[in-house]
Amino acid sequence: MATSAAERHVLVINDSVEILDLLRDVLEEEGYRVSLALSVLDLAEIRRIAPDLIVLDFAFGSEHLGLELLQKLRLDRVTAPIPVVVCSAALEAIRQMEGHLLGKGTGLVLKPFDVDELLAEIDHAWSLLDDRRRSDSADLCHRVLPFPGPPRR
Repeated sequence: MATSAAERHVLVINDSVEILDLLRDVLEEEGYRVSLALSVLDLAEIRRIAPDLIVLDFAFGSEHLGLELLQKLRLDRVTAPIPVVVCSAALEAIRQMEGHLLGKGTGLVLKPFDVDELLAEIDHAWSLLDDRRRSDSADLCHRVLPFPGPPRR
């Protein structure tokens, strides 16, 4: 079952105040609850914020701190299921990892980006999350309530 935008919480992590302001305005206009971070957060803080999706810049200054955070998010059992959309101008680094990122279900939008492109990528991330939840729910039903087989005589 899909969740409405108003019930979904997006965390945007970017080192540009202008980009943070733009994304907050766009996402709130779409009905999302939005939290902003001007620097990379630690896992404990992300768990506390409990976002449903993260829009993450890849590079902070000359360092690829977003990549490091993405790796930590994927290794942590609590944060691993959170969809991430990488939104970055770090073209060379992104090109080198594009196949890996997309293969792991990480969305990707290159700066300069079109707002509709970003929203489409976020919608795609929600669809993947909803599909995964439905699949997990179906798997749980099969594990908890296995078919008993034919009656014994």
